[in-house]
Amino acid sequence: MEKFNVGKVNKLTVEKMNELLDWTYEKSLNGLPTMDTAYELAEEYTRKYGVEKGIDRLITTQLAACGTSGFLAGVSGLILMPVTIPANVGSVLYIQMRMIAAIAVMRGYDLKDNQIQTFVYIALTGKAAGEVMRKAGVEVGKKLTVNMIKKIPSATVQKINRKVGFRLLTKFGNTGVVNLGKMVPLVGGVIGGAYDATTTKVIAKAAKELFEELTPEVVTITE
Repeated sequence: MEKFNVGKVNKLTVEKMNELLDWTYEKSLNGLPTMDTAYELAEEYTRKYGVEKGIDRLITTQLAACGTSGFLAGVSGLILMPVTIPANVGSVLYIQMRMIAAIAVMRGYDLKDNQIQTFVYIALTGKAAGEVMRKAGVEVGKKLTVNMIKKIPSATVQKINRKVGFRLLTKFGNTGVVNLGKMVPLVGGVIGGAYDATTTKVIAKAAKELFEELTPEVVTITE
């Protein structure tokens, strides 16, 4: 796997974005130096507060982490990321994905399931989750839940993963390749931290909705 230094901004393709997502997911499950895994976070917050209150407490602490530049700078292990991105972007992506994964565990989902992994990625798109699914050829109802994706073929799941990668690339641009430096405001750490916390809050809301136990809805696959 090609290695780059975190901190130097590079342009990403959809393929590289998906490689980055896979790397971050694996580290969320298995850990980085000095950082708790998603499993450890889930166990700690469930033990202390129960599932639902624990999820809310977890989200609160992760929002605070994303708004603290010193904390983000202390996320070690990011130098091994498979692509070149600003360190703060890498740190926020890691914290957000680990938070989503922990929420999934607390709600009883298996993170080693490829389809659950896809839903963790979908949560990263926040309010755009339904749009991403539709662009992948999946017609969803008013609510999008994990129960739905279990009805979708693996080939369609792979298509969804690519759409998620493309969505994250184009979130702050209009083309398939975007400079990730644009993802975080550069007018000082306070503004950047506030932006990170705001986006993390939206993502947390999406994760809570996606990983709810709801009645399965009918899913239509379009060609």
